[in-house]
Amino acid sequence: MLGLKLPTDPRWANIAEKSIEDILTDHAFCEQKAATQCISMIVRFSERVELVDKVSPIVAEEWGHFRRVLKELKKRGFELGKQRKDEYVMGLQQFIKKGGSKDDHLLENLLICALIEARSCERFRLLSLHCSDESLRQFYHEFMVSEAGHYTLFLELARTYFPAERVKSRWEEWLAYEAELMLSMELRGDRVH
Repeated sequence: MLGLKLPTDPRWANIAEKSIEDILTDHAFCEQKAATQCISMIVRFSERVELVDKVSPIVAEEWGHFRRVLKELKKRGFELGKQRKDEYVMGLQQFIKKGGSKDDHLLENLLICALIEARSCERFRLLSLHCSDESLRQFYHEFMVSEAGHYTLFLELARTYFPAERVKSRWEEWLAYEAELMLSMELRGDRVH
């Protein structure tokens, strides 16, 4: 369904569960950054009525997710801690086409958002299946479902504003690049990505 070219090593969930404080902290900041990215997209492309209408609810949802993960941290006796660099997102940003028109930038924004949501969905699925903690399995199942919806929405918006063949071609390039990026990264259990 997600189209990712390289699945996450299944061992990641077991490694991540051993670092649940770090995963929850990183997850909280991922949700905060997702809300911020959606706000930025709305501001930058405010003339795109459908985008504004469909992305606005995601802002509230992502911020609600941030608060929910924060609550889970506190419930477990942890604090939010410091934000860490997201090497995965920084690596993806290297692939964004520079220059071009505002429309070109919109397509890149929609596709990178879709890709981040797809990878998050895939990772949350692993946690929902393999955590020994039943409450965390349910917790991450709900996030998996949400991320799948966001992934689909960003791709649908891309197809709304751009020819299907252009979206398909660039999406395939993104998927290939992301697989190479994943291969180059260390398998870490303290990060969502």
